[in-house]
Amino acid sequence: MTATIALPHVIRVGAGASAELAGTLDSLGLSRPLVVTDPFIAGQPFFQELLTRLEKAGFSPGVFAETVPDPTTTVVEAGLRALHEGGFDSLVAVGGGSPIDTAKAVALLGAHGGRMRDYKAPVVTDSPALPVVAVPTTAGSGSECTRYSIITDVETGEKVLCAGLALLPRAALVDFELTLGMPRRLTADTGVDALTHAVEAYVSAKANPVADGLAREAMRTIFTQLRAVYANPGDRAAREALMVGATQAGMAFSNSSVALVHGMSRPIGAHFKVAHGLSNAMLLPTVTEFSVPSAPERYAECARAMGLAASGSTDGEATGALVWELRLLNQELEVPTPREYGIGAERWWELAPLMAEQALASGSPANNPRVPTAEEIVELYHAVYG
Repeated sequence: MTATIALPHVIRVGAGASAELAGTLDSLGLSRPLVVTDPFIAGQPFFQELLTRLEKAGFSPGVFAETVPDPTTTVVEAGLRALHEGGFDSLVAVGGGSPIDTAKAVALLGAHGGRMRDYKAPVVTDSPALPVVAVPTTAGSGSECTRYSIITDVETGEKVLCAGLALLPRAALVDFELTLGMPRRLTADTGVDALTHAVEAYVSAKANPVADGLAREAMRTIFTQLRAVYANPGDRAAREALMVGATQAGMAFSNSSVALVHGMSRPIGAHFKVAHGLSNAMLLPTVTEFSVPSAPERYAECARAMGLAASGSTDGEATGALVWELRLLNQELEVPTPREYGIGAERWWELAPLMAEQALASGSPANNPRVPTAEEIVELYHAVYG
């Protein structure tokens, strides 16, 4: 089986990369961008500086600052109206995964029409959409380098996964300085999200040598640096390394795939409004333990990449250390269980069968080393509840 490797045309990484937005747009032949962000980012000084630089460079940017966590079709439709009304030729996404996914969805519908559900996986849309330049402000989603967008359909309550080259940003400006003010909770959740991307990319049925290299390096970096950043948010060196690791993890899973953790995570976010990174963190240790017997060699390599097992360790020793350390990481990062988060037991049990069906329908669990039945997914939901 061959693998198709696709990355943004331009990736600029390092302190101050976001200041190169005007030059990046110009190099792509774009002149009238719609800048997509959320209300919080729109009020930050760096965002105003970004707009000022664009205007001084002769651009006429518009701003759509109505994105929300776990973006919805309602927000995408509002963004689409802003796109059409302003006659914009491109989108600049500034923020975490939600603004970037929103911008990608607007770019898709702006070029091809229809509704998000028309592009729901297993549909793959490779024909070009409007150009997107992504400027991430979190070290986690990796959306700046992926060919995916996840949008909640407000009519069905389902998180719709859309895939294809149409959703791959044309350029990514990865500037770790934009993450220096991130709250500790967001740092933890997005960091474990990125670690999950790397692990799942490596054990996926669609793994390939190129994605493997990116995933191993991402695992090593993220696991090493996440605790340091959580303990000291102002650690610039750790922040920079974590940002690069998160982008590498995004590249890895975009060119491989995610698996069961993500399949189970999306319904939790849709039904209980849990942030995507946090729901991934809730699931990662338990789903890893469930999956290890079907790919002990691959999971053992994950442990070795993270420095959790010596090169000469047995696969059993390595995978045991992996599951133990993932649970310990959640404790140290104060990741709550669904019960501790405040989700009622009765509602959780009631929705578990539906969430299991939605997880399977997304296609992600089919990439897992151990492909679960709906009944096994329900059991896993029960196990992680706490």
